[in-house]
Amino acid sequence: ELPRELSAGVDRRPLAAGLAEANDSYGHLRATEMAARLADPATAVVVTGQQPGLFGGPLYTLSKAVAAARWAAELEAAGRPAVAVFWMATEDHDFRESSWSSFQLANGLRRFDLGDDPQELMPVGMRSFGEGIEAILAELRAANPSDRFTAWCDTLSQWYTPTARFGEAFARLLAHLLGERCPLLLDAMLPAVKQAQRPWLRRTVDRREEVELALAAASDAVVERGHPLQVAPQPGSSPLFFLRGGERRRIVWASEETWSLRGSDAPPLPVAELLTAIDENPTVVMPGVLIRPVIQDAILGTTLQVMGPGEISYLPQLAPLYDLLAVAAPATALRPQVLVLPANQAKKLEAVGVTLEQLLGSEFDPDKALAGAAAESRLSAVEKAAATLTAALQEAAEPVAAEMKNAVDKTTAQIHRGLEQFEGRLTAAFGRADGVRRARLEKLQEWVRPAGSSQERVLSTSDLPGRYGEDIVTRLFEQLSLDGSRLAVIAV
Repeated sequence: ELPRELSAGVDRRPLAAGLAEANDSYGHLRATEMAARLADPATAVVVTGQQPGLFGGPLYTLSKAVAAARWAAELEAAGRPAVAVFWMATEDHDFRESSWSSFQLANGLRRFDLGDDPQELMPVGMRSFGEGIEAILAELRAANPSDRFTAWCDTLSQWYTPTARFGEAFARLLAHLLGERCPLLLDAMLPAVKQAQRPWLRRTVDRREEVELALAAASDAVVERGHPLQVAPQPGSSPLFFLRGGERRRIVWASEETWSLRGSDAPPLPVAELLTAIDENPTVVMPGVLIRPVIQDAILGTTLQVMGPGEISYLPQLAPLYDLLAVAAPATALRPQVLVLPANQAKKLEAVGVTLEQLLGSEFDPDKALAGAAAESRLSAVEKAAATLTAALQEAAEPVAAEMKNAVDKTTAQIHRGLEQFEGRLTAAFGRADGVRRARLEKLQEWVRPAGSSQERVLSTSDLPGRYGEDIVTRLFEQLSLDGSRLAVIAV
């Protein structure tokens, strides 16, 4: 059951005005209209988000944005005004998560990245790409010289320049790809966002002891249920970070009335100074993963949040903070799972006699799949003979069964073990016998599970328009299932 009304005290108008201006600068086609909807307290808000990755980040980033827009459209169709918002987590400082992008090229999967992290604690939203971005675009063009891919690289080069910042380029890319159906793009470091967060940042500090106890109790409950903790809270640690000198460091409570920064040699400061910073310059105080969803939902009055399995796994730890900070918790939907399957790959799959479901299975054995009936019929005869042999052993030893039990059991086990080894070798031999089919199957495996993982976690968002054209986004909107428990196979 979705919340019907905006929580009392949530005024989205100043935030909406800031988002209207920012989204207009990104090239969002409906920035003013959607921001006006957000300002209306009757409007339901569907939120998703991700750290802005190079060239759009992994494919699931794009599918999350499409899913949020689709969910908002579903609410509209049901008679409730709704708007989708994409939270760009620019305050995060995980450079390694944002600085790479992988593409399926003619000679296989290839990863491009910006190299080592020059400033480990700098938020990604403060970073520019540097000269390395031009080299990556040149390598991309050279690696796939098709007209379509080259044209797409030219498009990317409009936004991905040495002086451009991660969040800005990411927002322009999403606005371009999603067009009129693009969610409102929310940069977590936007001044209007930080101003909206002030009451809840202050409340988190004012109720710091209760926050710490609530997080500790929830974490203990997760452990007692036998689940691993996504984040292990430490005594005295705050779920907030502070930005100083371009570094984002966790706030720790040095005493009841003082605070300091983890890893810093600076002396503790009065909590009153932290509260003053929130009041006068909230851009320097940043929510961490264990409180960010709560503050996000506080300023947006979220109705529905679309999250990945990793994000959902944090919720049991932070759930008590909703009541503690007087924030209405939204409903949650699991993000869709996506796999892109072009017609030529579907035909190859049919030709080798393997289903997509088999190929994606965790226990898929290429040798068994290729060996097929040829090996199975021969192994069936061997298994029958083995069964006859073990029965004969038991019959022969029956007059002295008590004395021979261990010998019969041991010999039977040796027969079964030898049979398993023979079965594996025979299956592999039959599988290797058809080299052409095996090569095709291996390529298909690499296609649907690049680097042994899912497409959506490995392939870049920008791989799709470069390979299939920008119309691929239309296909996503048309074919994406909002049921996150099912794999959506996108036919192109």
